[in-house]
Amino acid sequence: MATMGHEQIVYLDDHAAGLHAVIAIHSTALGPALGGVRFLHYAQPADAVLDVLRLSAAMTYKAAVAGLHQGGGKAVVHWSQPDRPRPPELLRALGRAIDELGGRYLAAEDVGATPADMNALARETPWVTGVDESIGGSGDPSPVTAVGVLHGMRATCAELDGDASVRGRRVVVQGVGHVGAHLVRLLVADGASVVVSDVDPRRADVLARELGVATVGADVVIEQECDLLAPCALGGVIDDVTIPRLQCRAIVGAANNQLEGPGADRVIAERGILYAPDFVVNAGGIINIAEEFTGYDRARALTSVARIEATTAHVFALAREQQITPLRAAERLARQRIEQEGSPRRWEPGDPAAWTAGEPLRHLRVV
Repeated sequence: MATMGHEQIVYLDDHAAGLHAVIAIHSTALGPALGGVRFLHYAQPADAVLDVLRLSAAMTYKAAVAGLHQGGGKAVVHWSQPDRPRPPELLRALGRAIDELGGRYLAAEDVGATPADMNALARETPWVTGVDESIGGSGDPSPVTAVGVLHGMRATCAELDGDASVRGRRVVVQGVGHVGAHLVRLLVADGASVVVSDVDPRRADVLARELGVATVGADVVIEQECDLLAPCALGGVIDDVTIPRLQCRAIVGAANNQLEGPGADRVIAERGILYAPDFVVNAGGIINIAEEFTGYDRARALTSVARIEATTAHVFALAREQQITPLRAAERLARQRIEQEGSPRRWEPGDPAAWTAGEPLRHLRVV
């Protein structure tokens, strides 16, 4: 299987601890590879490998476009019981494996993970982010990720109609887990007309009763007529099957790798649908985490996340000027920054060029 230019791939198979995982480091050209730990059931081992390769590569672009001094990495853990907490021995084994990488990979929270998981990893290694704020971390990144997506939506609305407000816009949110639920609350507060959907109908119903929004079945959510379609669950939802069914004016959401298959961005553009690249608008989480490197401050983090609106607008402008899709424009921006500022050598622990200031993480290992 092609590695997409990855620097390092680590396979973990600890039967005693019940750990079956893959860690992928795509690039450390701009700094150590930052990326979440995803706990998910995979039907085949190859599915986990493909997922971690794609996700880690996207993290490289995400960090580069966001202006961070980090590269791209990811960890996926095969976990077949999503509602069951991870056993301590599994998290200890994963933490030790991350520690052995010496800071080339910085772990964070992703699908299926919790702040408690991050705290457990931090008992084994200092190379973990998103731990509790009480010990110097930033906690759950989901709320701040949602704020970033909202800023991306504002830029998208401005591109569509010259008005950045989401008030009165019909927004369909697919997936109301951690990020999706926070995004719905922000949209409702700003006056949007929101429709929600989730593979777990109970979760959508609970949020609908709380906020007075409408629900729609997971099997038909993609084809809803709306201004903005916000994929906020797993990736790959925009493909050859779903693209003909789209009735949205734009796609802007929190999910990673929303487009499945080469050329999907061009097909969407040919249909007159505006696509806000996911790795641009969902960067709020890693921007928030980056604040841990110099001492976490939520207000400063939110100020940085607000820049996603201008970055998204810049991507749209570049796409218009160069007559390319927004996805290609965003990828060009990422590659240009890596070429101009990145180091051709791999990052090693203690490399001062990889950091804007100080040590990577101000919090110490949890004891």
